[in-house]
Amino acid sequence: MEEQLRDYFRGKTVLIYGGTGSWGSELTQQLIERCHPGEVRIFSRGEHKQVAMRHRYHDVDNIHYIIGDVRDAQRVATALKGVNVAFNLAAIKHVPVCEENVWEAIQTNIHGPHNIVQAAMMNGVETVVQVSTDKAVDPLNLYGFTKGCAEKLFTSANFSPYKPHGTRFVCVRGGNVLSTKGSVVPLFKEQIRKHNKITLTDDNMGRYLMRVSQAIQLVLKATIEALGGEIFVMKMPGVRIIDLAEVIIEQIGDSSTKIERVGIRPGEKMYEVLVSHNESFRTVEDGEYYVILPDVYEKSMAHLAKYAGHKKFLMAEYTSRNTTQLSKAEILQLLEEDRWLDDDKYLDPM
Repeated sequence: MEEQLRDYFRGKTVLIYGGTGSWGSELTQQLIERCHPGEVRIFSRGEHKQVAMRHRYHDVDNIHYIIGDVRDAQRVATALKGVNVAFNLAAIKHVPVCEENVWEAIQTNIHGPHNIVQAAMMNGVETVVQVSTDKAVDPLNLYGFTKGCAEKLFTSANFSPYKPHGTRFVCVRGGNVLSTKGSVVPLFKEQIRKHNKITLTDDNMGRYLMRVSQAIQLVLKATIEALGGEIFVMKMPGVRIIDLAEVIIEQIGDSSTKIERVGIRPGEKMYEVLVSHNESFRTVEDGEYYVILPDVYEKSMAHLAKYAGHKKFLMAEYTSRNTTQLSKAEILQLLEEDRWLDDDKYLDPM
C-alpha cells in the first residue's frame, strides 16, 4: 500500500477542511511522511491552531494555511482551485452541542459538505473524502442525522448528471477515536484530576475504540481504492465504558475515586452501529475493512466488476456490541502504548 500511496499522491495538491483538528493533524503527518504530495492546504476557522501547526511543521515548505469556514461557499470554492484531492474533516461533533445549537450544526455538518461537493464539481477535483461517524447509522441525535445527510450528499454526488467525468466522492465511517478532543479518555482524566470521580451514563454502554493513526490509514485506503459512492468501515474492537473507567481509575485514581452514575443523556445510544441491517445486503469484506456499496451498485457495471470477488457481509448488522470486545488488560495496553496514562499526555476535553 505504501507504494500505491506514493504513486497516487506524488506531486498532487491536497486540501484538508478542518485540518487543524486531531484527525487533520494526523492526516497531515501521514501525508507528509508517507505520500509526498506537492502541496498540502490546511483550511480551518481557528488561527491559534493554525499558528501551533505552523510551529510544528516549521521546516516543511509545502504546507499552506487558509482561514475559512465550510459554511462559506465562496471561500470553500476558492480554496479548491488547483486541488487534486480534498478531505472534509470539518464538523460540529459534540452531541450535546449539536442538540443545543441545531441550526449551527446543520450549517456546518450539512451545508458545509454540500458546499464542498458543489465546489469540487466546479473545480474538477479528482477525489473528495467525507469523514463520517458511527452515529450517522440509524441516527438518534442531531449530530448523527447531520452526518447521515452528509454521507448521502457525497455518495449520491457520484451519480449526478452534473458531475464531471472522473470525480470520485467517497465516505469513511469511524468509531470513537482515542485521542480526539472530547473523547472519553481525556474527559475521565480531567474528572479525576478535578473531582476525583468519573461520571458514567450506564454500565452496559458500549462503544467502538480506535487510534487516530488507524483511522487515517482507512481514510488513505479509501482515497486510493474507491470507485466512488462507497462507504469504507474499519473493523474495530468494542469496549464497555465501565471497563474503561475502571482501568483508568486503577491507574491514575486512588481508593477514594468514585464512579457516579448519571444516566443516559439525550441523544445517546447504549451501543453504536457501523453497518446497519438495511446496508448489510450491499456490504462486502475487504481484509480489515468493510465496504458498503452505493444504493445503485447493482446498476453499476464498474462496482459489480470491482467487488465481484469480495466476500459478502454475513452479519445482520455490525455493532459495538457484537464486535470483538477489549479485555481490561487490552484496554490498559492500548492506553499505555499511546501514553494516555502519562501526566503530560492531556487534551482539554472541551
